[in-house]
Amino acid sequence: MAEIIQRDGTWAFDGSTVRITPGLHRSVPLFRQTYGEITVPLEAVSGVVYVPERKRGRLRMRLREGADPLLHATGGRLPDAADPYRLTVDADRSGVAEYVAEEIRHALLLDQVPKEPTKAYLLAGPPVPVSVRSSDGTVSFDGGQVRIDWADTSDRVKRATGPRIIGIGDLAQVEWLPNSGYEDGFLRFVTRETVYSKLPPERDPYTLDLWGNVRRDLLTALVAAAVTARLPHPSTRGGGEHTDGWPRAGATVPAPADRHDVLLRRLRELGELHRDGVLTDEEFAMTKAAVLRDFS
Repeated sequence: MAEIIQRDGTWAFDGSTVRITPGLHRSVPLFRQTYGEITVPLEAVSGVVYVPERKRGRLRMRLREGADPLLHATGGRLPDAADPYRLTVDADRSGVAEYVAEEIRHALLLDQVPKEPTKAYLLAGPPVPVSVRSSDGTVSFDGGQVRIDWADTSDRVKRATGPRIIGIGDLAQVEWLPNSGYEDGFLRFVTRETVYSKLPPERDPYTLDLWGNVRRDLLTALVAAAVTARLPHPSTRGGGEHTDGWPRAGATVPAPADRHDVLLRRLRELGELHRDGVLTDEEFAMTKAAVLRDFS
């Protein structure tokens, strides 16, 4: 057993798995403490390195592409401090950190673990049910359905549509961008009907606009990862997406006739909100123009 225990957390390697446990110190980000312990099978690891620094060093693990739904859902956008695959190491424990890293590298060589992308997720992702209260509302996932309950501060359009419930079978993908404190983030649930309708996050009834408490909003990545873990693995999509998550030419997307039906349905919904007085004339005109632009 190779193990290193630090204030930032604990890494323990038994020859086949790396068990990562976050520390309980107040300096450990809320996201890592909430995510909890992660068990990483050796076949999911691409490499590990220890980088010494003046006062503290960094032990960092790299996973194979496609192995972890959390990394796929967040797209490398997690802040460094919230990354569960980094461990801050005190200078006087650098020797132990080097030993742990060397033991993992040695096992990778012995087991001849490939570095190529995986064909399936090798980590389970966050357990369900999971629920997070964000600045725009509360999002919950029970393994089969996503539910969004809007906050009192949510846009009028969102509140007018009521709670949003999305079955896992209706989802095409999940998009996540963190709230940095300088720029708003979002958690968008892309369905087969809304794949072409990129409304602004503050007006999209399938999107949580993340603009409030940065620490709290970061927890929405747990929901993004839990949902992603239950969607088809990216290797099964035949390269049908751009790096920004939107369909490439040749990907499986709604046919033109389907797009036309979706457009009419969205416009009809907006018209009803306008007639009911939920949307002002100006809001209706702006939202309608955005929908038409996204479908052009």
